[in-house]
Amino acid sequence: MNREHLRYEVKDGVGRITLARPAVLNSLNTAMARELQGVLDEAAQSAETRALLVTGEGRGFCAGQDLAEVVPPDGSKGPELRDVIEHNYNPIVRKLVALEKPIVCAVNGVAAGAGANLALACDVVLAASNASFVQAFVNIGLVPDSGGTYFLPRLLGLPRAKALMMLGEKLSAEQALAFGMIYAVHEPERLLPEAEALAARLASMPTLALGLIKRATNASLASGLDAQLDRERDLQVLAGGSHDYAEGVKAFQEKRKPRFVGR
Repeated sequence: MNREHLRYEVKDGVGRITLARPAVLNSLNTAMARELQGVLDEAAQSAETRALLVTGEGRGFCAGQDLAEVVPPDGSKGPELRDVIEHNYNPIVRKLVALEKPIVCAVNGVAAGAGANLALACDVVLAASNASFVQAFVNIGLVPDSGGTYFLPRLLGLPRAKALMMLGEKLSAEQALAFGMIYAVHEPERLLPEAEALAARLASMPTLALGLIKRATNASLASGLDAQLDRERDLQVLAGGSHDYAEGVKAFQEKRKPRFVGR
């Protein structure tokens, strides 16, 4: 498949997605959004791909929507915001959350607007020490989309989430880490090596179980205790019937390292 706005390669079980519009800080247009949706579909269907790593090329991770597309400089009419959200962003967020494979996000620079929220839709977020996160929507009179009003209150609590969304202020990587919004911060030159090592580690783990953990924890956000206990029971039955469970037990008994295959 020909891709103009991102790169995708699979190596040793890790599918690496690199957003590749560095001249505009990897801001998203319709073509890039559709390419990203296609890659996520491909990763979901590939037995070879056991984990994903998402990052950006150049100085930024993703600056959100490319405003030149929705408000063309020549004064012509761009696409409706409703259509951009419904057809570009919402499918990406849903695919990231639903994909039952671990997703590591390496935020290498600014993550603004929809770009910040796409990062938060991933499972483990690492950031360079010079990266930043900003809910930039309010600065042009809009409200957060791409899951911002869903993820931020759950990650930060209402007071901090509302302040970040209402003020539109930049949050440093260190502040994001202190707030519990991301998992770790690394020096810029160490970000990708650390992210690659983490993605490789996840790809070597029992990825069927990791996918079920993701399913359970996502569901817990809108679940009562009784329903969640039942869900844990049912998913444990699925995990207990897997090749990886049998291999894990056997390896433990034989005092060796397990060889998980993700099924």
